[in-house]
Amino acid sequence: MKIIVITYRSFIIKRNTMKNTLAIFLTLTFFAIQLNIQAQEFPNIDASPMDLAIARANKNSPPIARVIYSRPQKKGRDIFGELVPYNEVWRTGANEATELTIYTPLLLGKTVLKPGTYTLFTIPNKDKWTIIINSATDIWGAFNYKKEMDVARIKVSCMQAVAPIETLSMIFRPENDGTTLLIGWDDHYVEIPFKTLP
Repeated sequence: MKIIVITYRSFIIKRNTMKNTLAIFLTLTFFAIQLNIQAQEFPNIDASPMDLAIARANKNSPPIARVIYSRPQKKGRDIFGELVPYNEVWRTGANEATELTIYTPLLLGKTVLKPGTYTLFTIPNKDKWTIIINSATDIWGAFNYKKEMDVARIKVSCMQAVAPIETLSMIFRPENDGTTLLIGWDDHYVEIPFKTLP
């Protein structure tokens, strides 16, 4: 019969070895998790990032309208008549067609726009643009544009910008009787008047 004698010293050594093994295992696991987290890659910013503009009567009032659009850049290119052809329906931006949300009834030309979400298309020309408010939503580009879904159409003058506008820009300007949406790019801009109802 064999008798196994475990000395105090051998017990301490085995215990320390187990602690060291556990510590090494936990350290390696931690670094593996960290590497996995750091390895997650997010896409670069879109070439035509999305932006929005909101119309309010004043800073603390509820919104009147909102536009969500993608902002292509000029990058030395000729825009109107070239990149954006004249006399063709344009998504008024890049990627998805520009989305216009109306929060209170607004008058555009002679048409009353009810609260809701619409698509804003345009037909640029040298002197005038046709502004189109269309009831179709969630559209990529102007490829699926259908004229029969138009809610309103007006023509506005195309004006010369004081300085070139590198990135397509939209902003609402408050008015006493509503708001005006300004759309500018390259060396041109247009103003779209929306009137609030009395």
